[in-house]
Amino acid sequence: MNAIERLLRGLDALSEGLGRAIAWLALAQVLVTCWIVVARYAFNSGSIALQESVIYLNALLFILCAGYTLKHNAHVRVDIFYAKASPRFRLWVDLLGTLLMLLPLCGFLLWISWDYVAASWRIHERSAEAGGLPWVYLLKSLIVLLPVLLALQGLGEALRAACQLFGPARSDRREPENTAL
Repeated sequence: MNAIERLLRGLDALSEGLGRAIAWLALAQVLVTCWIVVARYAFNSGSIALQESVIYLNALLFILCAGYTLKHNAHVRVDIFYAKASPRFRLWVDLLGTLLMLLPLCGFLLWISWDYVAASWRIHERSAEAGGLPWVYLLKSLIVLLPVLLALQGLGEALRAACQLFGPARSDRREPENTAL
């Protein structure tokens, strides 16, 4: 196995492992939401911290699974031309789309969010609600993780497309799932 294949496997393994582990938070989010409803209506009790934990779980799920979703080519797209295009055309779209759109967007998100997250860390930002969770600064840190994880998997996808376009066809390419709008 050459260095490019090892890199691709490593990037895929990171996204796959993180995605599969974090996907379980969807179940936790449903269970916590159910408990909030039962507590409110059956026991006339509520908890701001529990309500905020649903937001935290949702953020973790959405942000940490972005690379996994890209790896599985499951992002929603308007694919009027892509769906019926030749495999070679799809590779070009994937390569150029990643290099010209995804990676610059990830760089911009990282750059624009850095000071926002750093300010939250400086004051160890807490919930504004009485009884809320004290880890808003940790939640906001996810904003910085999103472009990093997405860019890492994007680099893998671009490298895979480039290998298939310009090199030996050893790197597998997953066919897109049916996610057209």
